[in-house]
Amino acid sequence: MSVSDYIPVIGLEIHSELLTKSKVFCTCSAEFGGDKNSRCCPVCSGLPGTLPVINQTAVEYAVKAGYALGCSINKFSVFDRKNYFYPDLPKAYQISQLNLPLCINGNVPIEYEENGEKKSKNIRINRIHLEEDAGKLIHDDLNGVSLADYNRCGIPLIEIVTEPDISSAEEARTLVEKISLLLQYAGVSDCKMEQGSIRCDVNISLMKPTDKEFGTRAEIKNLNSLKSIYRTIEYEIKRQARLLDRGERIVQETRRYDDNKGETRTMRTKEDAHDYKYFPDPDILQVNFTDEDLDRIRNSLPEMPYQRLDKYINVYKIPEKEARIIVNNKRLSDLFENALKVYNNPKSLANFVNGEIMRRMNLGEIDIEAPAFTAEEAAKLVQMSDTEKVTKNDAKEIFREMAEKGGDPEEIAKQRGMLIVTDTGKVNEVIDKVIAANEKAVNQYKSGDVKVFGFLMGQCSKELRGAATPKVIKEELEKKLKSL
Repeated sequence: MSVSDYIPVIGLEIHSELLTKSKVFCTCSAEFGGDKNSRCCPVCSGLPGTLPVINQTAVEYAVKAGYALGCSINKFSVFDRKNYFYPDLPKAYQISQLNLPLCINGNVPIEYEENGEKKSKNIRINRIHLEEDAGKLIHDDLNGVSLADYNRCGIPLIEIVTEPDISSAEEARTLVEKISLLLQYAGVSDCKMEQGSIRCDVNISLMKPTDKEFGTRAEIKNLNSLKSIYRTIEYEIKRQARLLDRGERIVQETRRYDDNKGETRTMRTKEDAHDYKYFPDPDILQVNFTDEDLDRIRNSLPEMPYQRLDKYINVYKIPEKEARIIVNNKRLSDLFENALKVYNNPKSLANFVNGEIMRRMNLGEIDIEAPAFTAEEAAKLVQMSDTEKVTKNDAKEIFREMAEKGGDPEEIAKQRGMLIVTDTGKVNEVIDKVIAANEKAVNQYKSGDVKVFGFLMGQCSKELRGAATPKVIKEELEKKLKSL
């Protein structure tokens, strides 16, 4: 059988760090980085006799994530101890949630293109629960030792568990992109994959169209980029299909993805389910919500991407394709929103965002996470261009400097002699000079050869060097030629 004769059955477990200032059960900083083991305390490093205290903001952020992903919220929720021993887990158990998570029964619609065909699908969310992260092991192969950095211990995570509704690598990649976008708009996670603030476990099995049960699954752990998620699924589908075609049995196991070789490798087999001996954590109170609590959290959600998209298309009249480009990048959309507060011209600003800003982002000249310019400065530049205080070409040059160093666009225009201050006296003086120097062209124009007007216009513009708009030059030149 070929790969296309099998039906892939894929489910994701997405772990996302929450944007709280402190950890989930202690007051240590949750900020990324820091010197090794510098952001630890007796609670998160698991010393005997310590008591955890739940971070209320982390709980509310998890509920916000649930609302963003279309979940129902449990009014009664419990934290459990997940018992296993590993060196990056100093307590020898992880505080997590099993039977009574915060959020259940969600739904995330996705739209994607596969093999040139536009498709849409709803992916069900089984649950979202709140838990603490483990530490990080640093392996020193040269000296034959492994070191533990516990800075990440206790960082608040939500684990988003999907139903096995995904059928392809493209669907999985699109879903992770969509969930990442929703969490960013909800304001609960920055979803920076390069910093590990969102990562993904993939569960994959294959079945034949005639099968009534799912096949044996493999779990690939800790994928931290959209590219690796896509490539892992593509490789794993082919690997399992080859084994099945040879009549071999798929082993239930945990695997890891080798990015250098583009393949998955066995980490450990899972023939029997691991018994984590879950039990309710006796040190942490149950979480109870009233209807008023949930209404308050739901109402505190910011404007979500689908709401902005509707506004951009139906209120601002921005073409759908351009609107989606802006909305699909939270930082870009925020910049656009803030620019509108300064210059209320959505179409001009959208053209600028999708043109110059996107072009320079693609060239690597702008880091949209921390641009050198502000939204207000970008809006001012667009307004200057629209009101012909600078030419369109000069606006691009001004923006180049803003992208590199920042700065007020009007000041840059003044310093570089690009600011247009219309002086009709000077315009007419230059026009007279150009007409006198180009008698042949003027006679051709008077004889009906209107094509030479462009040449005369160009000569005037060259002499004026931005001291007047093309519109003013054109009007004054036409007047002068008609009077001859």
